[in-house]
Amino acid sequence: MALTKQIMGSSLLERSLFVPSSPSSLFNQTRFLVPLESKRVVRVRKAAKFPVATISEDLIKGSSSSSSLSSSSTSLVSTEKPVKFKVRAVITVRNKIKEDLKETIVKHIDALADKIGRNVVLELVSTEIDPKTKAAKKSTEAVLKDWSKKSNLKVERVNYTAEFIVDSNFGEPGAITVTNKHQKEFFLESITIEGFATGPVHFPCNSWVQARKDHPGKRIFFSNKPYLPGDTPAGLRLLREKELRNLRGDGKGVRNLSDRIYDYDIYNDLGNPDKGIEYARPNLGGSDMYPYPRRCRTGREPSDTDMYAESRVEKPLPMYVPRDERFEESKQNTFTVKRLKAVLHNLIPGLKASLSASNQDFNEFSDVDGLYSEGLLIKLGLQDDVLKKIPFVSKIQESSQGLLKYDTPKIISKDKFAWLRDDEFARQAIAGVNPVSIEKLKVFPPVSKLDPQIYGPQESALKEEHILSQLDGMTVQEAINENKLFIVDYHDIYLPFLEGINALDGRKSYATRTIFFSTPRDTLKPVAIELSLPFAGPSSRSKRVVTPPVDATTNWMWMLAKAHVCSNDAGVHQLVNHWLRTHANLEPFILAAHRQLSAMHPIYKLLDPHMRYTLEINALARQSLINADGIIENCFTPGRYAMEISSAAYKNFWRFDMDSLPADLIRRGMAVADPTQPHGLKLTLEDYPYAADGLLIWSAIEDWVRTYVNHYYPHASMICNDKELQAWYSESINVGHADLRHESWWPTLNNGEDLVSILSILIWNASAQHAALNFGQYPYGGYVPNRPPLTRRLIPEEGDPEYASFLADPQKYYLNALPSLLQATKFMAVVDTLSTHSPDEEYLGERQQPSIWSGDAEIIEAFYDFSAKVRQIEKVIDSRNLDRSLRNRCGAGVLPYELLAPSSESGVTCRGVPNSVST
Repeated sequence: MALTKQIMGSSLLERSLFVPSSPSSLFNQTRFLVPLESKRVVRVRKAAKFPVATISEDLIKGSSSSSSLSSSSTSLVSTEKPVKFKVRAVITVRNKIKEDLKETIVKHIDALADKIGRNVVLELVSTEIDPKTKAAKKSTEAVLKDWSKKSNLKVERVNYTAEFIVDSNFGEPGAITVTNKHQKEFFLESITIEGFATGPVHFPCNSWVQARKDHPGKRIFFSNKPYLPGDTPAGLRLLREKELRNLRGDGKGVRNLSDRIYDYDIYNDLGNPDKGIEYARPNLGGSDMYPYPRRCRTGREPSDTDMYAESRVEKPLPMYVPRDERFEESKQNTFTVKRLKAVLHNLIPGLKASLSASNQDFNEFSDVDGLYSEGLLIKLGLQDDVLKKIPFVSKIQESSQGLLKYDTPKIISKDKFAWLRDDEFARQAIAGVNPVSIEKLKVFPPVSKLDPQIYGPQESALKEEHILSQLDGMTVQEAINENKLFIVDYHDIYLPFLEGINALDGRKSYATRTIFFSTPRDTLKPVAIELSLPFAGPSSRSKRVVTPPVDATTNWMWMLAKAHVCSNDAGVHQLVNHWLRTHANLEPFILAAHRQLSAMHPIYKLLDPHMRYTLEINALARQSLINADGIIENCFTPGRYAMEISSAAYKNFWRFDMDSLPADLIRRGMAVADPTQPHGLKLTLEDYPYAADGLLIWSAIEDWVRTYVNHYYPHASMICNDKELQAWYSESINVGHADLRHESWWPTLNNGEDLVSILSILIWNASAQHAALNFGQYPYGGYVPNRPPLTRRLIPEEGDPEYASFLADPQKYYLNALPSLLQATKFMAVVDTLSTHSPDEEYLGERQQPSIWSGDAEIIEAFYDFSAKVRQIEKVIDSRNLDRSLRNRCGAGVLPYELLAPSSESGVTCRGVPNSVST
């Protein structure tokens, strides 16, 4: 604890530009003065626990009796009227490194204008009320010094100073207001006040301060000291309420890019009916047919042809999110480079298609390999003279070869043919990019829950004879009883949409079920795949079972069946487990947190790093990923029905209370409660890398959250009486998840354990769950045959017109059933972007300004304990990946399971757990 207090106190000198005038200004040689009153003086000596900056005698205003300097922290006590003295502020501003011409010009104008009074003005606000005015005590206004001198510094951060004059009875500073009289916004990272007897006072700001001409009101920043609403000091109560009102807005009008307003809307901007009827899409949210979580409101005008659809904003124009939610510069630069790469990847196949009538399909596996070994330019035979005709490409001629050459995905980097094996196909169900769909098989044959009047018989076509020979001498019931059979079941989620999907040009799909058997070595092997089509009457061939091959023909049919399973899996992974569960479902909780929880609230401080960038990445997804004719519709089998599938999953399958890792594992039969086990669970499949590593992280998060919650809420009544906390949770459900607000499964919020559970679910999904589902997308999916996101052909049967061509050239038939070259390269470019860690990534156990984000020393100490635990978990995961007895993560050509290893370098690494959903 003492170490934490020292870190918190010393962080100012570590970060500021102040240089002590002599060695006597450090530690117990520090000169420190706070005059309180002016006549009779009693000096109390107390060793400083932190370094404080020297305050020279010319800063002192008042009577001569108040100008004595002690050799350590000193309190001056008197009975006369208060005197005035100066305190100093260090203001840290983060510069934009790359500016366009307009920004540079405005910056120079601001530097000149600053000299004549159009500057940045600050005012310090006390936690106390002035007994005369009944308002909060305030300092004099202070001006940010030397803006014009430092405006051209080419560094990321610049420290400025300002001086406030305060009375000796000012009390403790609790807030600062900032007025920006410049033309241009600036990013205010932090403010630290020196000169009070309590030591440095820190204000972590991390916010854009807009020019007064755009936003006339003063910006409000609070110190890092947390307060529950009922404990808010009198001097800060009105500011606390005012800041929350500002963030909520009035729900009217079009939002400007500079606004900081958080509000809700339905997903009514995915379609573009003005472009044509084929681009119209249902609104998601606000209806029984298409329920969905709410997203951030932009207030844009309705489209011209549909008053219920919001007009589109297309790239490169930005979509509105509150200003502080936008990507920081290094993150934006990462995305810009990736976008350039994506444009080039998509441009060249399109150009080739226009130059040649030949079909742009993969005809041989070497065509796929060429994307990594040769690059698209060489593969397509496009010479420099052709490229020079395209101005955009000619400008980047020198770097285009590298940009058009894909990195080799990890799945084929250790074993080029691993993806062909059944054991690898099965391993990825528990250690791949979507390890959250597999369930223990409880009933055989499986039974559909769909309405038989609409979708046909609920019975499966799977029979015991299909799998009996694969069960090592067991009967099916014995295998079920001994927890040996598992299933990945996509029947009910896909079947309602198959008729529409299969009517689309170049789309053919089944609703699949895959049965796996657990071997004595705790690995899995697939034993049967059921393929279902829409029911078309008693004599139709709507259900079909494919089993492991016995000859060449059945081998290719088995490969095609696995491709259809992977296509189903890719759709559910992207639309349900990834987008819905970790992106869309978190957005209402984030909006409500900004609207209902003050920045002073301890729960806001806990959640803050886990909300970073999420609104921006979700807005970008609405703009180009999940929209009509966007990446998902182009590259995934469901096409235009993709978001309808996501909405149906929200309605029929998702439950917030099942989003904790232990509850999810138990629901899927992949674990049972067992208090004798380290995490209170016994895994059904012991070598289940996602679950084994995930439980380590889940427990660390839950322990950290429990320590945090118990510190601030020792009694359940405090949670019930916390108006901001209750308003946050209520609004998250009743407004943010309004379509499901009446469901009985929503957890209550009545005591500490309720709050621990709710917060742990949110933090788990924003960090580890998202990492497990996101950062393996290119390492596993970048090699399209391993995990095709789209299928274009059904499996032929004897008598089908395509059966002869299948027999004549099964490799070509197989590859032509996968995405085309254009679809594949577009998909690869996008998952490459989504799998990339930016240089400013903040990982679990890390925080911006780690020693000052909270003013509570006990909590900072607890956070460092959590960070140490996360580092220890990483060592455990590393050791597991070297354990040869764990064959699902270690072996010849087997990828180690690192998606839940907490740390990572930048780039595509197939590891790392960021704090938040940021890609």
